[in-house]
Amino acid sequence: MGDWQALVERLMRERGPRLTAYAAMLVGRDGDAEDLVHDAIVKVFSRGRSLSDIDHAEAYVRRTMPTLAIDRARHRTAGGRATVRSFQRDDAPADLDAGLDVRRALRTLSPREQACVAMRYYDDLTVPQIADALHLAQGSVKRYLHDATARLATQLGVDDPGPESEVVELTTARRRR
Repeated sequence: MGDWQALVERLMRERGPRLTAYAAMLVGRDGDAEDLVHDAIVKVFSRGRSLSDIDHAEAYVRRTMPTLAIDRARHRTAGGRATVRSFQRDDAPADLDAGLDVRRALRTLSPREQACVAMRYYDDLTVPQIADALHLAQGSVKRYLHDATARLATQLGVDDPGPESEVVELTTARRRR
């Protein structure tokens, strides 16, 4: 077995659940998330990068996922399939955990909004870093974050999301009620 194969096996064993959770924020459904992780690993390791460290391998895979998620959504839209399922409160049991509420609410966002939110609040990247990673203007990233946080606030029952730096509170505001 080659060095890269051992690294991939270790990456999936040690970091697979975390990578899949991150992918689920980008694409919604678990099956799609697992596919996204697989596609990102294939893309990263097929380029012949010399990755000997699990931390660097994870970072490359995580950096690849938002772009792949956006590309997939773009291709689905071109094929005529809907990419966003609207969130209906009646779909969920009353005792649904706040984390699942957030995940469902994320599905109402466009793929670029999902990517920006995940990168900002999960990866803790700055607007310039997100813009660079997604090849977008900083103003576009700010707009995606603004629109996404406003929609998430509505979906999660938060009256006013406040300034961009405080929006991370959306994930816990539902539980405090």
